[in-house]
Parts: sequence; structure tokens; C-alpha cells
Amino acid sequence: MKKWKIAIVGAGYMAQEHAKAFASLPGVEIAGICSRTRSRAEVLAAAHGTLAYDSVEALYLATQADALVATVPELSMQAVTTAAFQHPWLCFLEKPVGYDLAQAEAILADARRQGSRVFVALNRRSYAATRQALAELARDDSSRLISVLDQQDMASARAAGQPELVVRNYMYANSIHMIDYLNLFGRGEVVAVEPTVPWTPERPGVVVATVKYASGDVGVYQAVWDGPGPWSVTVTNREARLEMRPLEKLSVQRRGERVLAAVTPDPIDTEFKPGLRHQAEQVVGVLAGAPTTLATLEEATRSMRLCADIYGLRSSSAT
Repeated sequence: MKKWKIAIVGAGYMAQEHAKAFASLPGVEIAGICSRTRSRAEVLAAAHGTLAYDSVEALYLATQADALVATVPELSMQAVTTAAFQHPWLCFLEKPVGYDLAQAEAILADARRQGSRVFVALNRRSYAATRQALAELARDDSSRLISVLDQQDMASARAAGQPELVVRNYMYANSIHMIDYLNLFGRGEVVAVEPTVPWTPERPGVVVATVKYASGDVGVYQAVWDGPGPWSVTVTNREARLEMRPLEKLSVQRRGERVLAAVTPDPIDTEFKPGLRHQAEQVVGVLAGAPTTLATLEEATRSMRLCADIYGLRSSSAT
């Protein structure tokens, strides 16, 4: 059996979690680690019986890896992708791809010029609860009402050490996961985005927008900035109401019933950071030529565009 070689750029928490997920798969080896902090790269490399390298180019030349997993901060991603797209490996990038839409579009254009195969680790798509919800929705093709409740705290982001440029663009850095749910559950092209309560960067508060899809599906996005509010997603069609709150757990209320029934969770999302084991399986599947449900770079950029439209950032930069 072929041994698939996975290289990783970055050596922080997410790099460790991705390495754990990939290393658990049969026929997979962690081929090498690259990080701007050499000491951290060496620690992670030693944990997986491999070596640390000083650059993306050195990492590829030494390992000839089949796939690269990039787990670097937002402000470092474009430099990493510029180097990574020079080589023929499959690229799997942590979200967000770029700290704002303009940078995401530039990375997408570069990938297209280089003919790179690129997927994005929007790991909430790979939650067992999300996959269970998609299977439930496939039973009925009636129109969907998708409700997304988001919450962000810029003060907490600053306190956690996030750079100010990232904090000011935190709808891309962190809300993107929630906004991506709209495009995941909403079918067809976005035909209208109607802000009800617009984003006010000078006074972050409540943001509300309606998103309409060509299929007739409608999404309602609500965000509370610098205030309390749990992340949640609900999807309602003619036959059922699905609720993910917390996002890792799915409950279903069927037509004619009055209670939400919990769906048995998949233990895989407790053994690994939720979604990451499934993502790793999908990456290896792509390498083997199998179809995939991973978000392509094009799909991830589409959600970045939706984010920009919800927050009114197409014509004026958030930077």
C-alpha cells in the first residue's frame, strides 16, 4: 500500500491537532514540519519521528510530500501560499485564506495561475453533526430557512494577542465559519444580500442580514459583537427543523412533533478536534482519486465574498 506523505507548515496548536489526525490514518506519515519558530518545529517533528525544515521550498525538496497542510496565522498565509504553489503537492490551508477578501482573491488568482490543487480547512463542514444534518436535509427538497447566530468579541481577540489588522477584519478571521454554513446549507447561487442592521465598525454591535439563494432557500444571519450569544445554526424545511447548538451536536424536530430529539453524536469528534479526523480522511481520499466534500479554495473564497457583502465591505476596506 502506498504511503502518503503529509508535510505541515506551522507548529502551533492547530498544526499539532492536524498532525494527530493525519498520523492516526493507516498508510499516512508526517513527512516533515516547517515553522518560522524552529524550536517549535523541532518539537512537533520529534513527536512524529520526522525532521524540521527552515522553508517551504526546503520542506518540499527534502520530503517530496504528497500534500501540504498550512496552519499559519492570517498575516502569514499569503507568503506561505506563494511558496507552496510553486510545487505540485496538494495544498490544504487553514481558514481564513487571507485576512480580508482582497487577499483571498489574490491567493485564489495565484492558485489558478499555478494550476495548484487547493482545499480549505473549514472544519465545521466536517463536524459529524454537520454531516448528519446534510443527510437529514437530503430527505426532502423543499425550500430551507437557515438561521445563523454568530458572536464575536474584539476585546477578547486583542487580549488573546491577535494583531490589530486581524481584529479589525475578525469577520473574516472567525465569523467565516458561521457565514460558510449559509453557503453550505443554502442551495444555488446567492441572488441577494439584504443587510437589515448594518455593520458599524466604529460601534460594533448587532449585525443582521438576509441572504437569498436561487433555489428559494433563505438565510438569516445575526451576529452579536462585543456581547453575549452562543453560536448556533438552525435549518427548517417542510418536514423538519434541525438545530446545532452547540455546533457539535444535532437535534431534530420533525413535522407533527413538539420536541427536539438529539441525534447520537459520532465519538470521532471527541477523540480528535471536531472535524479534523474526517478532514484528514478526505485529504487522503483526494490523493487517492476519490470524490470529496472538502471546501475547495473557490468555495472558501465564495464564503469570503458573502462575508464581505453581509458586512458591506466590498466597496470599502475593513483595513
